Amino acid sequence: MQILVLGATGRVGSQIVAKALKEQHHVTVLVRHPEKCQVYDENLTIIQGNVLNQEDIKHAIRGADVVISALNTDGTNTLSESMPLIIETMYEEGIKRIITIGTAGILQSRLTPNVLRYQSSESRRKSTRAAEEHHRVYLLLRESTLEWTIVCPTYLPDGERIGVYRVERDVLPEGGTEISVSDTAEFAYNQIEDDSYSKYRVGISY
Repeated sequence: MQILVLGATGRVGSQIVAKALKEQHHVTVLVRHPEKCQVYDENLTIIQGNVLNQEDIKHAIRGADVVISALNTDGTNTLSESMPLIIETMYEEGIKRIITIGTAGILQSRLTPNVLRYQSSESRRKSTRAAEEHHRVYLLLRESTLEWTIVCPTYLPDGERIGVYRVERDVLPEGGTEISVSDTAEFAYNQIEDDSYSKYRVGISY
């Protein structure tokens, strides 16, 4: 399978790349700084570019079967500004499946079901900026005809793979407080060949 990974040098993205290469998929990554991609594999293609440049996206996405975006907010609008370009290019290339890493803030609140967690008293974060960026991406994907899944982890510490966790459509599993980077990457990667959560946000936690 041909997989395009965006955000491949980040904590979650780098582990997704490693999992895909271990199973001998062909992986293409679009990165601004190739030197940060410390992986050498015959099935890895590294393309230097920017997700805010549609020509770079077109170059990287050609031939892909699935797109995985582990882009983070980084205090910028890159996430929401790049997604329209990604969606348009996927339409042009006839690619349907996209898996993205979001945040638990864009899941529905259990306390106030008609709003999202970051808009309710359920969220403990003082700043809503990152959640607002992920919310914009969610709205763009929801309005698209793509087969999207947004994996929405809560507090995301580094840590070893445990392999046992809870997932729930559109809400955070009750009482969930954290999920490791490794287990988040594993679940997101597994969605490549599993359409059970197509067109859903997925809350994930221990």
